[in-house]
Amino acid sequence: MVGTVASVVGLAIPLVLKWIIDGPVAAGDTAGVWWGGALLLAVGVAEAALFGLRRWLVARPLAGVEAAMRADLYRHLQRLPVAFHDRWASGQLLSRGTTDLQLLRMFLAFPLTFLLVNGVTIVVGCGVLLAQEWRLGLLLLVPVVPLIVLCAVFETHYSAAARKAQDQVGDLTTVVEEAVLGIRIIKGFGRHRSQARAFRTLSERLKDTELRKARLLARIWGLILTLPELALGAALVLGTLRVADGAMSAGTLVAFLSTALALRWPVESIGFLLAMSNEAATAADRFFEVVDEPVPAEPPGRGTGGGDGSGLRFTGVRFRYPDAEPGSPPLLDGLDLHVRSGETVALVGSTGCGKTTLTALVPRLHELTGGRITVDGADISGMPRQELRAMVAVAFEEPTLFSATVADNVRMGDPDAGDAELWRALEVAQAASFVRALPQGEHTQVGEQGLSLSGGQRQRLALARAVVGRPRFLVLDDPLSALDVHTEAKVEAALREVLATTTALVVAHRPSTVLLADRVALLSGGRIAGVGTHAQLLRTSAEYRHLMAGENEGER
Repeated sequence: MVGTVASVVGLAIPLVLKWIIDGPVAAGDTAGVWWGGALLLAVGVAEAALFGLRRWLVARPLAGVEAAMRADLYRHLQRLPVAFHDRWASGQLLSRGTTDLQLLRMFLAFPLTFLLVNGVTIVVGCGVLLAQEWRLGLLLLVPVVPLIVLCAVFETHYSAAARKAQDQVGDLTTVVEEAVLGIRIIKGFGRHRSQARAFRTLSERLKDTELRKARLLARIWGLILTLPELALGAALVLGTLRVADGAMSAGTLVAFLSTALALRWPVESIGFLLAMSNEAATAADRFFEVVDEPVPAEPPGRGTGGGDGSGLRFTGVRFRYPDAEPGSPPLLDGLDLHVRSGETVALVGSTGCGKTTLTALVPRLHELTGGRITVDGADISGMPRQELRAMVAVAFEEPTLFSATVADNVRMGDPDAGDAELWRALEVAQAASFVRALPQGEHTQVGEQGLSLSGGQRQRLALARAVVGRPRFLVLDDPLSALDVHTEAKVEAALREVLATTTALVVAHRPSTVLLADRVALLSGGRIAGVGTHAQLLRTSAEYRHLMAGENEGER
């Protein structure tokens, strides 16, 4: 509103000029000229003040809008299932939360306002032109129809180019992120040149797309500048002739031309305002592609089931990934397993058989395709995820640490854990000694992805995070794979005490890890092929003997 008033105020300047020329100047009234000059100055100051006020009023709210949208996006990403994150490149998500939101904020701050302001200015200005001299006004309106057609064609082509460019920015962001996180691999294998070539290829594609955008904008802007200028030149010639014939006053011609010149900026700005609007529209599409992704609703409970409901029970569990090929067999198909309360079961199977997937089903990182899982008789599908994940702690083979202190990373397993609980968990994971040796102890920042620590240290902190809250159910995915044999033995000794007080499912590849369990379950062909003690399975299952003897090492 303020910007519109400022633009309309600016259109009063030509009217003041007309009054000065046809009045004080024509009459030789010097005092009137001075008053006219003062009035022009006042109008100019008022216009500038209104534009400044508009800028001040817009900046703060729009910064808040951008921050709120970014927070909404981040919150929504946290709620989306793991299957969604498996499909989307992290760079694409990152570009939507940074570049796209910046484009939206810029659109709300500038193009959106000026599309309205300049539109009103053009309409009011055309009215003023027609009121001053309708013949010349109609002449200036001749380019309107071809400009509308040209802008419609431009918008169609520019939208496609803008979307392509923003997707390419996301791809480029993904490559940069992967290169930074994988810098040790790149350097270790001497692949920096091939990575640079891959980056250069993507950069060239983005450059080509940006140049196409520039060519489209140059064409429409050239036409937007040329057609009105031709009409203005014709109006100037015709107006001069009319003044010479005495059919129009000089003041009217000056006012008419001043008004037409005041409309040059609103008309000329249409090109890049449309370009910025199209980029903002594609940015909004990309943003809402993620925000509109449905979060799985909490399905109703399906009862507690019969029989012994204590512990962790898998009944007829079926699972296939959402992006699996149609008609392909499920990864897990009719799996049945009961981990009794207080019992530890080791899960053993060949690589790719679905062990990690099965462990991810317990905290509902993935949703079942069929069957059911119960904890102490309660169907997990009918439990709020927050409640379920407070009962079940997990530690995965690939430990993920965050750019935070050691203590903060461990307390992600239990935010309310005190110092005693923190150090107990570190002792169980055999991490206390190396944590004390860090420059600031448990308050030391571990750095992005925990890369300032060794693989074994990261894995021990992940294990400490899993046990710090004394969970009722513990799911461990080969948690000791990165440890040397001596540290592994110490961790296993301390872990036995923890496992004695909880119900645990442990993915195991080594015989030493298997020996932590009360029983062993062999996963094969999407089902549990056998359950028993380590000794029993060695006697009864050839596949289990091969796994323990490492005879399928080539497959792994």
